[in-house]
Amino acid sequence: MARPEDRAMAQLKCIYTNARSMGNKQEELEAIVLQAGYDLVAIMETWWDQSHDWSAAMPGYKLFRRDRQHRRGGGVALYIRESFDVVELEAGNDKVESLWVRIGRDNKASVLVGVCYRLPNQDEETDEEFYRQLTEVAKSSALVLVGNFNFPDISWKHNTAQRKQSRRFLESVEDSFLTQLVSEPTRGGALLDLLFTNREGLVEDVIVGSCLGQSDHEMVEFTILGETRKGTSKTTVLDFRRADFELLRTLVGGVPWEAVLKGRGVQEGWALFKREILMA
Repeated sequence: MARPEDRAMAQLKCIYTNARSMGNKQEELEAIVLQAGYDLVAIMETWWDQSHDWSAAMPGYKLFRRDRQHRRGGGVALYIRESFDVVELEAGNDKVESLWVRIGRDNKASVLVGVCYRLPNQDEETDEEFYRQLTEVAKSSALVLVGNFNFPDISWKHNTAQRKQSRRFLESVEDSFLTQLVSEPTRGGALLDLLFTNREGLVEDVIVGSCLGQSDHEMVEFTILGETRKGTSKTTVLDFRRADFELLRTLVGGVPWEAVLKGRGVQEGWALFKREILMA
């Protein structure tokens, strides 16, 4: 007979939203969760403080939360069904509004889930602290990250951005080999609320639609598939999570490309280029 958490890990029904203050939305949230039977609920901008300790709990769910310190607003939270075996990870710097939990007993079969809220005017120092967190958690074999990162200028279809900080965010996402799965706007015409994973087939059935209370952000529903739904692949692939990309950039950048490729034809030039990359 499978344990409850083993059955749950086969398929997790999830939803997340930017609440723009939970306020009087708690009862509506509980009704939505009860009706749909979600296993995991992620909330950004809870606007909770110590006065909400008694009212934030939801029957049948464990609550993990990180409130904004010393000022109003912000905050992130995760509700996870009690049948799961869950461990919260140390987030690090308090300036970053992020929360990370590992779901599952076996590290090889577990899923690391994160939720993050980024201020629209967040400074570069705090951004870099988050990117350091992301580099570490991306080493997990199964990662799911949701959040409002407030980068409306990013085109996820073309993987381009207008602002410097937005381009730096894209660079960090690419370096961590993450794929962004939301394709529809989540606030007005902007795609702000994002969903990332580092493994193909881990997340499916992404749906954008309806708001929580008077929030101007759409909720996003998705499904996390556990190990029992995955076939065994015998294809050998490189483990890019273990790569030292700073060293790779240094080695590739140290090649005198103009001299190496001078006078070479396309095929010969490509062969030399590929050899240098593989050596690095």
